[in-house]
Amino acid sequence: MESAAACTDDGASGCFAKVNGTHFLVKGKPFYCNGFNAYWLMYMASEAATREKVSSTLQQAAGYGITLARTWAFSDGGSRPLQRFPGSYNEEMFKGLDFVISEASKYGVYLILSLVNNHEDFGGKKQYVEWARAQGSHDLSSEDDFFRNEVVKLFYKNHVKAVLTRINTISGIAYKDDPTIFAWELINEPRCQSDLSGKILQGWISEMAGHVKSIDSNHLLEIGAEGFYGESVPERKQFNPGFEIGADFISNHLVSDVGFATIHAYPDLWMSGLDDAAEMDFLESWIQSHVEDAGQVLRKPLLITEFGKLSSGLTAAQIEKRDSFYRRVYDAIYSAAEMGGACSGGLLWQVLDAGMDEFRDGYEIVFSECPSAASIISLQSQRISSLNVI
Repeated sequence: MESAAACTDDGASGCFAKVNGTHFLVKGKPFYCNGFNAYWLMYMASEAATREKVSSTLQQAAGYGITLARTWAFSDGGSRPLQRFPGSYNEEMFKGLDFVISEASKYGVYLILSLVNNHEDFGGKKQYVEWARAQGSHDLSSEDDFFRNEVVKLFYKNHVKAVLTRINTISGIAYKDDPTIFAWELINEPRCQSDLSGKILQGWISEMAGHVKSIDSNHLLEIGAEGFYGESVPERKQFNPGFEIGADFISNHLVSDVGFATIHAYPDLWMSGLDDAAEMDFLESWIQSHVEDAGQVLRKPLLITEFGKLSSGLTAAQIEKRDSFYRRVYDAIYSAAEMGGACSGGLLWQVLDAGMDEFRDGYEIVFSECPSAASIISLQSQRISSLNVI
């Protein structure tokens, strides 16, 4: 991929990722991708001493044929925040995000930028609710009020505007005008378990998707969904991993401003106690059901924006299980894509640079430490990119 920033020279709207039926187009050509998650990019880029970790990771990833990365455009409250409190931003952290976008463009990697977390890490919806409570909103009983309370929703809308209209201090390009950004993500892994009917989350998605698109009509938008089925098509709930979260893969993604569908895949986390064969059976049915629904019901593209296999300790047996898991995911993605199905790629969780031990979570890939995984990743990049022909 040529530098995405070069596209802005003539203002060509064709440089932005687009949807054509159940597939993506970039610069008028099909876009199938292999990708990775690195939530820490802005955090590490915000200090000169660690900024090289960002450059190193993007350079290595590009060398393995990776063309899409997903990362956080949020850090709410706490230590080293992007947003100290509603509407107040840490310029050094924002400059870190500027650097991430600039470096991604340099190495030919597109970005999915997530705007808030469902979970407590880096603040999340809990921090937003606490901010509203501190400002005098007393009708807040749970962190799920993030999706209901008007004060909280205004905080979020203001954050969206602050990020989308940010002018990159390196490139001089507003984020909303930068084709390096593949898509915005409303929220990482939205869950509203206080309302299993799904109505609360559905309303929030519709409202916030409209808000994003009112500011930025250039970029694609996705929800950040894990893929759980809900009440709109009850018979599909058989594919869920034994519990519900107040989300609805079908109805959530039918919102017109949502450009494409996403799922996550963590059989060992969601269904502990299963043997490897049962995990693989779940994995394949999970992917297949969503590929079918994305193509036949939603008529939108699908990305597997997170998948991972716990392999802490890196024993030979654990490495082989992880590698086998990656192969199965990649085979499912490629098979669907090759046959014209709705699945256009997957993003593994997660990639770290060497020397980032404090970020290890048991799912990490460090390219220099994981030659077998790196080989599998590179092979997937080669075969998925072979589909990028007109």
